[in-house]
Amino acid sequence: MKIIDIPDMPKPAGHYSMCIEHQGTLYLSGQLPRDPQTGQFPVGVEAQTLQALKNVLHIVEGAGSRLELIIQMRIYIPDVALWDRVNKIYGDFFGDHKPVRAVIPSRELHHGALIEIEAVAASK
Repeated sequence: MKIIDIPDMPKPAGHYSMCIEHQGTLYLSGQLPRDPQTGQFPVGVEAQTLQALKNVLHIVEGAGSRLELIIQMRIYIPDVALWDRVNKIYGDFFGDHKPVRAVIPSRELHHGALIEIEAVAASK
């Protein structure tokens, strides 16, 4: 098991690793839609969805993998009414690649985020 550190991503604020590689698989902790450079959340669920997806992809690529090797996504949203808007951005982002996915309506998310995404990917 190897902890993957992505230097230009914010360090985890809690007791967890951002990404772990184990036997050819990458496991990513939930990614909020925080812009790594500004530390801010963009406004609106569409912009937050895109930012969270970019954060996931940045970690996956930083670990030596790529978008087409993302296997599974778990998406947490505070209101199921956001599903269609999230799904549109998600579909545009992935194009023809369709990882398995769960969209989980939750209650409020940390820091008032409108989305959090965790992922599993093949490492190469």
